[in-house]
Amino acid sequence: MKILSDKNNLQILYEDNHLIVVNKRVGDIVQGDKTGDKPLSEVVKEYIKNKYNKPGEVFLGVVHRLDRPTTGIVVFARTSKALTRMNELFSNRETQKTYWAVVKNKPQHPEDKLVHYLKRNEKNNTSKAHSREVPDSKLASLDYKIIKELNNYFALEINLHTGRHHQIRAQLSAIGSPIKGDLKYGFDRSNPDGGIHLHARKLTFVHPVSKENISIEAPVPHDSIWNAI
Repeated sequence: MKILSDKNNLQILYEDNHLIVVNKRVGDIVQGDKTGDKPLSEVVKEYIKNKYNKPGEVFLGVVHRLDRPTTGIVVFARTSKALTRMNELFSNRETQKTYWAVVKNKPQHPEDKLVHYLKRNEKNNTSKAHSREVPDSKLASLDYKIIKELNNYFALEINLHTGRHHQIRAQLSAIGSPIKGDLKYGFDRSNPDGGIHLHARKLTFVHPVSKENISIEAPVPHDSIWNAI
C-alpha cells in the first residue's frame, strides 16, 4: 500500500471526499480521553483544514478505534453521510478486518478458531476471556494462523468475527500466547516504545457512497521483528 502522505506524524493510506484512512502509530490515541493528549482525530482535522484551506470547523467522524499501544488502519469519515454508513458497516460486521500479531509462545495449533466469552473490567480497563458464558460477558470469536516462525517469536494473522474490547489481546492471552510487549495481558516485559506487537494490517469494505470494493493495507512499523515478517 502506497502511503499518500507522511507529514506531521500522519501516514495517510487512502483519501477521498468521504473518507480518510490513516496508519496509526504506537502511542497515538484515536479520540480525546482523560489524558488530555492530542488525539489523532485532531491531527487529521488540521491536515484537512490546511490541505483544502477550509474555513471554520472541519467535520471528521471517528468510525472505530484502536488501542493506544497498537498500530495500523484507522478510518475517519469526512461527511456525516459517510459516518452513518460506515458505522452501519462496522456494527453489522460487513467489513473484513485482518490483524497481525507477534507472540512468544507458539499456539498449540498452527491455525484455529478461538471462541470465548469476554467480560470487561472497567476498573483496570481489561477484558477476561472465559471458556463459557458468565454474567455480563459477550461472545468473542476469531480465526488465527501462524504465518511466520522467527527465532524467538511467532507471527500470527488474525481475522476477527466480532469486535470486542481488547478481544485479540485477551483471547491470545487465554491460550497462553500473549502479544509481545503486552504486560496487561501476561507478557513478561514491555517494548521499548511502550507499544505492543499488534497491527491492524488490512481492511476490506464497500465504499459508503461509491459502493466500490475498497481494500487497504497498512505497512508495519519499522523494527527488527516486524521487518523480519
